[in-house]
Amino acid sequence: MPFETNATVPSFGGRLLKLSHASTAIGSSMALNLYLPPQASDFNKVPWIFYLAGLTCTGDNGAEKGFFQAAASQNGVAIVYPDTSPREPRYDGDDASYDFGRAAGFYINASKAPYSATYKMESYIIDELYDALPKEFPLDPARVSIMGHSMGGHGALTLFLKYSKKFKSVSAFAPIANPINCPWGQKAFGGYIGDDQSEWKKHDATELVKTFKGPLEILIDVGTGDNFYKQKQLLPENFEAAAKEAGLTVGANGINIRYQTDYDHSYYFISTFAADHIDHHMRFLVKPQADLISF
Repeated sequence: MPFETNATVPSFGGRLLKLSHASTAIGSSMALNLYLPPQASDFNKVPWIFYLAGLTCTGDNGAEKGFFQAAASQNGVAIVYPDTSPREPRYDGDDASYDFGRAAGFYINASKAPYSATYKMESYIIDELYDALPKEFPLDPARVSIMGHSMGGHGALTLFLKYSKKFKSVSAFAPIANPINCPWGQKAFGGYIGDDQSEWKKHDATELVKTFKGPLEILIDVGTGDNFYKQKQLLPENFEAAAKEAGLTVGANGINIRYQTDYDHSYYFISTFAADHIDHHMRFLVKPQADLISF
């Protein structure tokens, strides 16, 4: 499954590659961005982080507005920016609203027709990109983390909680943390999965954290001026309560939810705290000193 490089953009000493490929999981062409820091080479495979974008976005938004490349360049980490949904084939009404269908894949595998044929964003991230990218680019397959914003924050949290052995760390900006209890999630899960709400719970971070075993460190930032937070679309407080009930550490060195005064839901918010999230992930992505000793 070769990737085609459609453009190369110099950025902070590294390269932002604008890629496309024929996806086997989705069954059509998909586009994505990959930032390679200056430290990446055929002789130095670098750690990498998935950034999952939110509703209405593509793989371009985070690369152009998130300001992750500056900190990524300094730390020698790559960033992968996938798209948010399949773009073809099209279904009747899949672009009728901003929060369902096109640009709103919710990083799950749909089980309800017709979306079940191609809306397989969970498999696309976890199986296809996760395995394929290190085969073509200087990425270390053993050092991978995940983060995201809003719908992508939901994706980052749920994919980490379901596949924790695949990822070193996780963080989120304004995640949809309890989708079964908010309008966005109810609309998406009803359309992609159907009426069985027991199936919905399998894709809800608040439900998944209740049964997570072992220590768990997550950085989550939420702006107190975020209208979606005020409208109860995000519900980070439910995620925090579920973590406490599960006996997990909440706060520093645990599930660290930071409420940032007056910040909104935008990329101004994300770019302000981007370096903090890169720093969080680097604590888990740096090779142990023993692995760096050569003889």
